[in-house]
Amino acid sequence: MSNGDQAESPSYKKLDRKVRKLQRKLARQPRDSKRRNITRIRIAKLHNLIADTRKDFLHKLSTKIVNENQVIILEDLNVSGMVKNRKLSRAISQQGWYEFRTLCEAKSEKFGREFKVISRWEVGASQVCSGCGFKWGKIDLSIRSVLCLNCGTEQDRDENAAKNIAQVGMGNRHDSKRALRDCKTTSVARPDEASRITAPDRR
Repeated sequence: MSNGDQAESPSYKKLDRKVRKLQRKLARQPRDSKRRNITRIRIAKLHNLIADTRKDFLHKLSTKIVNENQVIILEDLNVSGMVKNRKLSRAISQQGWYEFRTLCEAKSEKFGREFKVISRWEVGASQVCSGCGFKWGKIDLSIRSVLCLNCGTEQDRDENAAKNIAQVGMGNRHDSKRALRDCKTTSVARPDEASRITAPDRR
């Protein structure tokens, strides 16, 4: 979030492994057998448990956010495009981002909060420094922090994106070109070097 808070989603890995194991078992069992029916019911119960755990987390998180803030601003993510990544598709699908957006919108209306959704094309959240508006371009997902050579601040990737979304939503986003012209400090970067990217400390 733009204030630096982070929400940690419950881990569904253990339940998901059980579901996949039972689905393999189900595929081997003969149709219309009693044991196949028992396995099918066990899979359904695990799916319900995952859905209930996710719904409980999203309800609590959305209530907390709506209660503590007057304006809630979200980015319209390209989820259908993101789930095409084979490594991340299962994890993304389990988070229920659209359900979270729906809950925030409904609760904002109920409690009289202002709710906004910002277009992903308008923000470029992870490609711009939230401090000075300098655009460093696309960075790999494995990179979690970026050192902006225009203003010298090291930005956490997610927190920087959240601040950019908040700035766009509130209507006070930096003009990148103007920030570059008016910057009093001298950039150490070459003209073709947008930023220095720092990988996470793996020690």
